[in-house]
Amino acid sequence: MDLRLAAYAVCVENGRVLLAHAVRPDGAKTWTLPGGRVEHAEDPFDAVIREVAEETGLDAVVERLLGVDSRVIPAAERRRPGSPELHNVGVFYQVRVTGGRLRPEPNGDTAESVWTPLPDVVRLSRSSLVDIGLALAGSAPPTGHVPPVPVGRLIRH
Repeated sequence: MDLRLAAYAVCVENGRVLLAHAVRPDGAKTWTLPGGRVEHAEDPFDAVIREVAEETGLDAVVERLLGVDSRVIPAAERRRPGSPELHNVGVFYQVRVTGGRLRPEPNGDTAESVWTPLPDVVRLSRSSLVDIGLALAGSAPPTGHVPPVPVGRLIRH
């Protein structure tokens, strides 16, 4: 089993959420939250700020920890055939943009980042991370945990 620790930014302003259009290895694009893998010896708090800057061109500050999501992605549902199952641990933060300018990620996997009206999210082909982050931001559960998001149709791992 592979293990991945990642930090994700949930930035909601004026009824819109900041989303990144990620390009998968097979060329397909999926909407997701800005964020990604925590580097060796990096604090997830620092990782989320770094990831927002790298993927979107925006400067951000963490306002609060929203929660942690832990899920196992079966080997058959991994993007890379032949990979073992993946235990993904995601740390979700509420962030606020303080500056910068939206741009694609240079030499990266993010083709574009956009402010998306919240009602439009349900019609997007998106990562389950979007739904998890919005559920955490909307309900602010005291435990920092929301029920698993079912994957299928427009929602992917």
